[in-house]
Amino acid sequence: MVVCGDDGLAHRLAAELRGVHGEQVTLVVPPNERSARPPVVGRARAASAALLDRVVSAAVGLGGGNAGNGGNGTAGSAGSAHRADGEPVLEAVELTEAVLAEAGVERAAALALVHDDDEINIRAALTARRLNPRLRLVLRLYNRRLGQHIEELLDQTAALAAGVGAAEAAEASTTVLSDADTAAPALAAAAVAGTTKVVQTDSLLLRAVERVPSGDGRIADPGLCTLALLSAPATDPAGADGSDGAREQEPVLLPDDEEVRRAAGRAAVVLEQVSSFGGPEAATARRGVGVVPPLASLFSRRLRWSLAGLVGCVVALAVALSVVTGIHPLSAFYLTLLDLFAIDDPAIGAPLGRQILQLLSGLVGLLLLPVLLAAVLEALGTFRSASGLRKPPRGLGGHVVLLGLGKIGTRVLTRLRELHIPVVCVESDPEARGLATARRLRVPVVLGDVTQEGVLEAAKIHRAHALLSVTSADTTNLEAVLYARSVRPDLRVVLRLYDDDFATAVYRTLRAAHPQASTRSRSVSHLAAPAFAGAMLGRQVLGAIPVERRVLLFAAVEVAGHPVLEGRSVAEAFRAGAFRVLALEGRAEVPGDYVLRKGDRVVVAATRRGLAELG
Repeated sequence: MVVCGDDGLAHRLAAELRGVHGEQVTLVVPPNERSARPPVVGRARAASAALLDRVVSAAVGLGGGNAGNGGNGTAGSAGSAHRADGEPVLEAVELTEAVLAEAGVERAAALALVHDDDEINIRAALTARRLNPRLRLVLRLYNRRLGQHIEELLDQTAALAAGVGAAEAAEASTTVLSDADTAAPALAAAAVAGTTKVVQTDSLLLRAVERVPSGDGRIADPGLCTLALLSAPATDPAGADGSDGAREQEPVLLPDDEEVRRAAGRAAVVLEQVSSFGGPEAATARRGVGVVPPLASLFSRRLRWSLAGLVGCVVALAVALSVVTGIHPLSAFYLTLLDLFAIDDPAIGAPLGRQILQLLSGLVGLLLLPVLLAAVLEALGTFRSASGLRKPPRGLGGHVVLLGLGKIGTRVLTRLRELHIPVVCVESDPEARGLATARRLRVPVVLGDVTQEGVLEAAKIHRAHALLSVTSADTTNLEAVLYARSVRPDLRVVLRLYDDDFATAVYRTLRAAHPQASTRSRSVSHLAAPAFAGAMLGRQVLGAIPVERRVLLFAAVEVAGHPVLEGRSVAEAFRAGAFRVLALEGRAEVPGDYVLRKGDRVVVAATRRGLAELG
């Protein structure tokens, strides 16, 4: 295997292939002096130390020795990340043909191109396909549409290459993945308590939800099956998504029935099947509808109440006129409108009640004119700003504040809107790529630096449900979380940190300082690496669900050629702690006694090592 990249995903992917799947890996990275990411991380750690000291000093019962040990361990792992143990590492400024040949692409089984620049990955993929038509390619591309075209082009090139048969062409597949798409569901789910973690296949939707044991210590709703037993007790505010790896109990992935019975009192992650997801609003967001605002959003709430009050007055005057004069209600309503719009029909010689009602109608008409003018101006202003950025509305609450609209933030925003969760975005760059998405989805955006006072207040952080900080700077994410916690000590926070060890250290410190609040720290490379590794091994990884510091993978697997699957029933195709068959693609329900046969394609939940065994 050959892995080429310029950030933490390359190192994480190489370690995944080597440590979990036992593959021989050659890592190609830029020279240290030309690599931007490692120095940035180093500076982020150094700058974040002062911020962490503020939390440590406020933490109750937190010893300085533990924090120092965590920081030293993080720095040590960062220093050794440039060269993985036992891995050949090749340093190159550019991925030229000579560099790829020196890395052994001509003899390699798979090549992963995970540079942060789409153009670099595409250029190297075209070169590698020419060097080795049988090579399995995995590309990291942010542009989805371009990725589809590149995938088709490279597969066609492999199929037409001289001397490559149909079977070899099938092996020489091209897979285009995005770390943003892979990590976004887990980041969004971590920010919203109770929100399910969803894995979508061609025929069904599966979701993993946390279940807390009832009074007798058992799970009331076990769902389809138990995916994991959590180490954290039910009263732990961090729940299942905490980042602390040092627990008294380790999480148990894919337990058998006997282990579930013995684990009474432990929270669990269970699997459920849903027939629909997201509702009409999510479907609207996926279709891109929403450029024209709905009728209710054309007018402010105060203006709508004013219009409703005037309509009520008109109806009341019409009813009173019908009672006083004895005329038909429709005629009374018509006369009331004439009086309301000052159409000349004076009630001279009419009874006193009719004359009084005419004066009251004229007064209501005077009140109606400024309200109608305000409605017209407000509607015009709403249509004019429909293509612009919205501001957070007054009285907004229970929303998620999303910091950063870069690659990751844009995908997370889309995911949150698919879950029809209210979002307010904060972005410092007026040219950020995610602003167009926020404008299309009509999501409120606050332009400003999150480290400046007043920016988070403008995003209504004091009434927010959670804070999700996914900017590209670790110090910005950490400082924003610390400031938000000073405003709302019980606020649920999720922050993206570049380094996984550093994320663990930050998590432990924040949990010690605010034990009553929920804290999550996530590394995008940690969440995305399993999907890239599975693609390099020729497997279709549908999704990954983090269970504390471990990851449970969902993959589509062909039954043919797997002795642990072919000829066995769905109930028998289960190995505790390794893999479990969940569903058969193309069928909504599959009984446990269904015998898997050649030609079937199943969806399995597996640990990393379990997925490696299925290979």
